[in-house]
Order: sequence, then C-alpha cells, then structure tokens
Amino acid sequence: MKQVKKVLLIIAGSLSLGLGILGIILPLLPTTPFLLLAAACYVRSSEKLYQWLITNKYFGSYIQNYRDGKGIPLKAKVVGVSMLWLAMGYSILFIVPLITVKLLLAGIGAYFTWFILKQKTLQHES
Repeated sequence: MKQVKKVLLIIAGSLSLGLGILGIILPLLPTTPFLLLAAACYVRSSEKLYQWLITNKYFGSYIQNYRDGKGIPLKAKVVGVSMLWLAMGYSILFIVPLITVKLLLAGIGAYFTWFILKQKTLQHES
C-alpha cells in the first residue's frame, strides 16, 4: 500500500510539473502553484525527484525564493501580467461573443493580476 501511495504521488507531482511548465508558456495557467504542488508530492515520494526539481536551473530558484518568502522577480511579474492581459484582451475583444463571459474573463484576469502583484517582489542581493 505504501508503494502505491508513493507511485501515485510521483504521478501527481509529474502531472503538476507538466502543468507548471505549460504555465510558463500559457499565460492563463499559473506556474508557481503547480510547481509548489509538484515539490510537495515529490518530497513525500522521491527525494531524488525533489532534489532535481528544487535544483533545476529553470524553475528551482522560483520555488526556493517563494518558499523562503523572498518573493517573485519583478521581470516575472511584468511578463506574467503582460502575457495574461494580452491573452485575455485578445479573447475578450475577438474570440468571446457573450458579454457575461467577457466580464467573467476580465474578472479572472483582474484576480490573477492582483494575486501576482500582491506577492513580494524579489530584491536582488548584492
């Protein structure tokens, strides 16, 4: 039974990692929560996968900085909010015909903008 739980956690962590990677490309999909979920799954199932994730050169520092309460880099905030509103704006203006869905998308965009901007900004250490 313990082995089954370990395998399920590895699968869940890997799916979360995949969604986190997609979130880097797709602005409507949040990256950090999925990477944090992957880390939580891996720490309970595979020390090797956990160490690989938190030391990964592409997103390991984001996880570590977020966990340590240091914040998110300003560039990541700017890119995240910009990509979010480019995608939302295009969808609202050109794709979605219903006003209620347009308002819903605008509300979702506003929420994620607020969530990103309320996070502490990572200060460069000198």
